[in-house]
Amino acid sequence: MRRTGVLPRGRSAAASMGRARKVMRASVSAFFDGYHCFTSVAALLALPFSAAALAASAAAPSSALLHGVAFRLRAVFAAAGFPSDSAFFSLLEAKLSQTVAAFAFALPFSLTFLLLAKAAVAAMLRDDDHSPPTRRRRLNVLPPCAAVARAYPALVATHLFNAFVMLSANAAAFSLLLLGFGAADLLGVDAASRPRTSLALSAAGAAVYSLAIGVATVVCNLAAIAAAMERGRLAGHAAALRACVLIRGRVSTALALALPTNLAMAAAEALFQLRVVAQRQRDGGRLRPGVAGEAFSIAYIHALCVVLEIVVGCMFYRSCTKREADEMRELEPEEKGDFQA
Repeated sequence: MRRTGVLPRGRSAAASMGRARKVMRASVSAFFDGYHCFTSVAALLALPFSAAALAASAAAPSSALLHGVAFRLRAVFAAAGFPSDSAFFSLLEAKLSQTVAAFAFALPFSLTFLLLAKAAVAAMLRDDDHSPPTRRRRLNVLPPCAAVARAYPALVATHLFNAFVMLSANAAAFSLLLLGFGAADLLGVDAASRPRTSLALSAAGAAVYSLAIGVATVVCNLAAIAAAMERGRLAGHAAALRACVLIRGRVSTALALALPTNLAMAAAEALFQLRVVAQRQRDGGRLRPGVAGEAFSIAYIHALCVVLEIVVGCMFYRSCTKREADEMRELEPEEKGDFQA
């Protein structure tokens, strides 16, 4: 039998990073193995979503929706007793307002093109039930439309449920921050008059909020991958519960896998702001043909990052299910021969 025990913290972190490197290497290998198919998915399905997401992030700062959300968040923070002069809450208010506005603008494209891209990539990477072909043959052809359409309704239900989960995670994080600042007031700690105290509380609040939102994000992403990989048999809360079971003990690995692709998409968004939005503002609102070509190229790079993120999620899901199956086989009792006198 395998020995069980609690690994030291350093060894556990090293093991998590080792698993993350293995999954990332397998994901990059699978991406280049089916490069033509994955780039086709990026050009046909992920590109409209990426263009909408980039355009939404560019149009969000000047939208009326962003100003309305920012005003209501500022009122909520003031009513909750959060310090109004804290740089953390000012930044949090700005980022949340921008995120809500961009999410609302890109929601129609998320519910169509992004979910179809996830269903197509998952159909290419999952194993068949009856006669699994070789990996090269599977990744050199696009999946049939029936396989994509079969998983799409479950992906829509899971995406909407994930939006509710993220809203609940933000509400829970805000409740913890409210309890922390309320406890500080009860203990007689005046954060407004003590900059160091306000900075310490803001730093603690940033750490708690980042951890809560990070864990909720990786769970929601894995839930969407589970709905796609299981051929639509899991949807909504069932896919989220499946993701919670699989990610247990693997949160650090999931966070390490989500970091590279998210940084790449953030870099593409920053490049879009620098090369397209800023140039358009300097030209008085006109979009020159050269700038339009750059915008298309950056949107395609963002779409490739989106497809690579889906591939990483599918490979991580396969590694989690394989490890779960190995653990279940180890727990099965060993077969013994018949008793003979």
